[in-house]
Amino acid sequence: MNARTYLDHNATSHVRPEAREALLAALDATGNGSSVHAEGRAARGTMDAARARVAALVGANSSGVVFTSSGTEADALALTPDYRRGDTPLIFDALLVSAVEHAAVLRGHRFAPEQVEVLPVDARGRLRLDGLDAALARHAAAGRRVLLSLMVANNETGVLQPVAEAARRAHEQGALVHTDAVQAAGRIPLSMSALGVDLMSVSAHKLGGAPGAGALILADPDLRPAPLIGGGVQERGRRAGSENVPAIAAFGAAAERAGASVDADGVRINGLRERLEDALRSEFPELVLLVGDVDRLPNTSCFALPGVPAETTVIALDLAGLAVSAGAACSSGKVAASHVLGAMGVPERIARSAFRLSFGWSSGEEDVDRALGVFRRVLPGLLRRRAAA
Repeated sequence: MNARTYLDHNATSHVRPEAREALLAALDATGNGSSVHAEGRAARGTMDAARARVAALVGANSSGVVFTSSGTEADALALTPDYRRGDTPLIFDALLVSAVEHAAVLRGHRFAPEQVEVLPVDARGRLRLDGLDAALARHAAAGRRVLLSLMVANNETGVLQPVAEAARRAHEQGALVHTDAVQAAGRIPLSMSALGVDLMSVSAHKLGGAPGAGALILADPDLRPAPLIGGGVQERGRRAGSENVPAIAAFGAAAERAGASVDADGVRINGLRERLEDALRSEFPELVLLVGDVDRLPNTSCFALPGVPAETTVIALDLAGLAVSAGAACSSGKVAASHVLGAMGVPERIARSAFRLSFGWSSGEEDVDRALGVFRRVLPGLLRRRAAA
């Protein structure tokens, strides 16, 4: 059997050796971080070290890092109308989100439906700042306090959002700003202060950690969203439940390694992506490269083979040994076209045919070679079936 090629790192990435080592070491060290004995203190030390490493990845203060089980949970924790700043209640009346946010934001928030406003994007999937301005002005005139959530990079297309400019405009109107940086963290350099955001969600398994750990990072540790999970006082009372020390340890190790190599990896991976894109577009002009002309993550390509359902293409490639995705992995198996491409105004015939390729830290030139070999074997058959349909 030929070696398989994995190009679905936006769904999950391979565990880094450093993360695996940290995970196994934490599994061998019994201790609950809430306990005061030596084993408990050791577990707490492991988490504190990981907390500092995760914070350093995005230029934040470690006291603002709240560990969660995933990026989805971090989004849900952030997107609540009920906050406190110190001892002062801070209530939000409206949630603004872009139309291309991940389902964790669009469906995972804790606002009432009538409090949520979905903001339009342009044809390349970037937030329309004029739409943001209009919404902010309208809510400000009505005396409503606003929470804005805008992702750094889209999980399906890789398109980068104007987060810093959106945050500046939102803050001028007194809004709080959250960003979902799950796809961006560890893949491009990030700084919370440069982005100007108040809250940021990140996830371990996207950057080479183990599944089971994420984090909500607060620029101001005194800002406290209403807990999603109540009970004990873990994570300084911001998220109850015994922490997943092994996954957190692996998260810290992966974050440290990703941060140290983010620039070099970005250049290398961008080269892999460009080589694959150039070859596919040259050999198969029937393929449509979506949003190839806008700033995006260095690892992500979104193609469409019009007239061939995305699931058909994905299954055919999988059977030939290449793992890719139809839209978001969380929605794999769906029949409907991507909401992201729909919001961009992509024709339905193309949107229903779109599939995503995404490289990761472990990708190399051999992955491009094998992927091209698979496309050369599979696409002619799909094109013949399309012609005969």
